[in-house]
Amino acid sequence: MRRRATIADVARAAGVSPSTASVVFSGKAPVADATRERVLAVAAGLGYTGPDPRAASLRRGRSGIVAVALEEHLRTAFLDPIKTATMDGLTDGLAELGAGVLLLRDDPEAGSDAPTLATAPIDAAVLIGCSGRMRETLQAVRSRGLPVVVIEGDAGDDVPRMELDNGEAAAQIAHHVRALGHRDIAVVTLPFDGAKVRGDATPERIASITTPVTSARLEGTLSVFPDARVVSAASSLIDEGLIAGRMLFADPLTRPTAVIAQSDLLAAGVIRAAEEAGLRVPEDVSVAGFDGIAVDGLGEHVLTTAVQPAVEKGRAAGDAVARMLAGEQAASIRFTCTFREGTTTGPAPVRQPLS
Repeated sequence: MRRRATIADVARAAGVSPSTASVVFSGKAPVADATRERVLAVAAGLGYTGPDPRAASLRRGRSGIVAVALEEHLRTAFLDPIKTATMDGLTDGLAELGAGVLLLRDDPEAGSDAPTLATAPIDAAVLIGCSGRMRETLQAVRSRGLPVVVIEGDAGDDVPRMELDNGEAAAQIAHHVRALGHRDIAVVTLPFDGAKVRGDATPERIASITTPVTSARLEGTLSVFPDARVVSAASSLIDEGLIAGRMLFADPLTRPTAVIAQSDLLAAGVIRAAEEAGLRVPEDVSVAGFDGIAVDGLGEHVLTTAVQPAVEKGRAAGDAVARMLAGEQAASIRFTCTFREGTTTGPAPVRQPLS
């Protein structure tokens, strides 16, 4: 392979010192226009485009990369507008660092050559979620002495975390539904754990939940409706809500009068299942979500939901990383959701006896 031209090669060919050639590219000091033009022309001829960023990284002792780790497939994660909004905020918070973002899936089955939080050349890590499996990986990151921030998860008291008041917000939605007279309700949850099993949840399965967001939101709902039917979804997608809704509305004898979903996408799927079953929302069944995002396909419906500040949550995580890399302390922040009453919840219907 042809050797990559260096700044010394450019300086020699342009008849200037290496320091002068370097200043032309860095812009850190004034250089005569004629000299600058000559250096740039020689550089173009040699195919030199500027200092090797790898050398700059070695001098600084940093890679300029912040890893963002998720426990789900990336193609699934970015179908969720909440994940996208959180990432937008995170990159805003990292903007002052000028750092790149490396997306990783924390997957124990990844090949040995795949970059991981334990092996990737990174300056810091942001974990989106922190289940038991990811906590194991976390130890490897911390053993490298790298700053770590968690979004929606608990990695220990000394790891800054950016989280929502998930339990309180879910309880507020449940109290709203109860005030409308509903008693027969069902909950459609986010995944319980990495297995992402669909279907009715037993008390044993509920007790074994390892996903912090799912656990907190379910705890908030069950504090108001302790006997609610619980159905777990495999991910936060409209299609998953549709599958859960079909289960809930299949039998008129056990059909709930209200469904509380743990995401707006799941709620949209439940509404589709209700309409597919010939049910009117909210006259026959009320549906509430969680997140406060814009969901296509709801028609004239305005979803009753808890609006979360996803962008602000991500930005706070980016700010925390920047502070820690500057040698400062970063604090955990708990964000508050805002309840929004829409048109998808209404008074509980009067049950008509079946003939």
